[in-house]
Order: sequence, then C-alpha cells, then structure tokens
Amino acid sequence: MYLNTIESACGSRKKAKRVGRGIGSTDGKTCGRGHKGQKARSGGYHKVGFEGGQMPLQRRLPKVGFTSRIKKYTAEVRLNELDSIAANEIDLQVLIENNIVPAFSKKVKLIKSGSISKAVSLKGILVTAGARELIEAAGGKVEA
Repeated sequence: MYLNTIESACGSRKKAKRVGRGIGSTDGKTCGRGHKGQKARSGGYHKVGFEGGQMPLQRRLPKVGFTSRIKKYTAEVRLNELDSIAANEIDLQVLIENNIVPAFSKKVKLIKSGSISKAVSLKGILVTAGARELIEAAGGKVEA
C-alpha cells in the first residue's frame, strides 16, 4: 500500500453541487438563489436573532440575575489562616495587616475550613456555627 493509492470508500464522500454552469445544469444563471431579494445577494443575510424588525426574543424577555455591590467589600477567612497570625486578639485591622483579607474589606466571615490549634479572641468578625465550635474547643472566644 502506498500513500498515493489510498482512496475513500465509494459513496463516503458526496460531490459538491456545481452551481453557475449554464442553463442545462438546473443551477445556472441565478445558481439556485432565485431572483433578487436579500438572500440572492452576496453577504446578504440577517444577523443571528433578527426577526425582520420585530422586537427580538432576547430583548423581549426580562433581564435575569443580580450582581451584589456588597460582595466586593466582604471577605472569607479559613480557620487555618488564623494560625499564621501572631496576635491573640484578632479583628478586621489585624487581618488586613497580615494580608489575609484585602485592604478595602469592610466585613469578614470566618468559615470552618481546616483546623485551629491556638486560642484566639475574635472581635467584630462574623463566624459560622461550625467555626465557632472549633474556636471554643481550642480555648478561644468570639465577641460580637
């Protein structure tokens, strides 16, 4: 077998329609496009979703979804990230100084992810129920 002798199976490749080859071919002159009109022109077709001037479906339906404006100013902290802080009393300012939350954070929530080995006192930080249990089990406390 040689590369120049390889052929596809008979009937596996359909021949392309040859248009514009005279009146006897049934696809001559207008090449199956009919006479005049938008679809007869080259490049003449509407954009996706166009409904002939009627208000398109994607514009008739209401907008869906919501982007929270507070999300930018809230941050999440994991339990194991508190172990890397030297201070025992932790508040928002301490977290910012230790580069655990972004500087523009206004609200921080502590989640139960990982573990904590030392006793810490949290002030002004929101805490999930599971994280509160682990902090108190380690000898720490959570103040509002």
